[in-house]
Amino acid sequence: MSGNIKLLSDTLAAAKAEGRSALIAYLPAGFPTVDGGIEAAKAVFDGGADVVEIGLPHSDPVLDGPVIQTADDIALRGGVKIADVMRTVREAHEATGKPVLVMTYWNPIDRYGIERFTAELAEAGGAGCILPDLPVQESATWREHAGKHGLATVFVVAPSSKDARLADITAAGSGFVYAASLMGVTGTRESVGEQAQDLVRRTKATTELPVCVGLGVSNAEQAAEVAQFADGVIVGSAFVKLMLTADGDVTAGLDGIRALAGELAEGVRKRA
Repeated sequence: MSGNIKLLSDTLAAAKAEGRSALIAYLPAGFPTVDGGIEAAKAVFDGGADVVEIGLPHSDPVLDGPVIQTADDIALRGGVKIADVMRTVREAHEATGKPVLVMTYWNPIDRYGIERFTAELAEAGGAGCILPDLPVQESATWREHAGKHGLATVFVVAPSSKDARLADITAAGSGFVYAASLMGVTGTRESVGEQAQDLVRRTKATTELPVCVGLGVSNAEQAAEVAQFADGVIVGSAFVKLMLTADGDVTAGLDGIRALAGELAEGVRKRA
């Protein structure tokens, strides 16, 4: 079975054709439970997200800030497995028909097996993988298997990336490019700032792929700001924080993230 890279590309192209950015939501698998995480993914789609990234919880994340680390800890203590991540992808995609990716550090895939992981992700209806810590120069085997299974390989670029390095990264990637708008870890910010706009400009000079901005966006105003220059707006910590502050009331958490997704969806549609 082939994965859904085409669905991802078509979804991003459709948003562009509407004259807006796509809204991309991030949620970790297994949080607050496996079933709760599946319902959370459906809820952000219901609220207006175009794409969802499902995080594979990791015990030693290098990119994730305290909010997502806390959710990952809860998921790991709950015994979340890669099979649960695949189930989350499958059920979120089957319920909505929309593109679902996995965001993961490299070590779990390396241990699990590249062929096994890509085959199972494609079979689950996944659209691809975001790999924040896989060096491009070491990615050939992954990209071969991902390509064979119809999966996007999304690499992360940062403000520190030099122009030549950006060109190497974007040439190897597919689906879209994840632009980390700030140096540091994930989390909500007061302002996303000019650094993100400069990074998007430099990245777009190297590729025809959509460039989507993450790290820091938490409200409709910031989403509208980023939507003026990015092809997609990625929001994670703000959703996870709502589930955390619901303090076990899953229904309230789901209502909160559905409402936030609606506000953000309006934000990415605002014209300058």
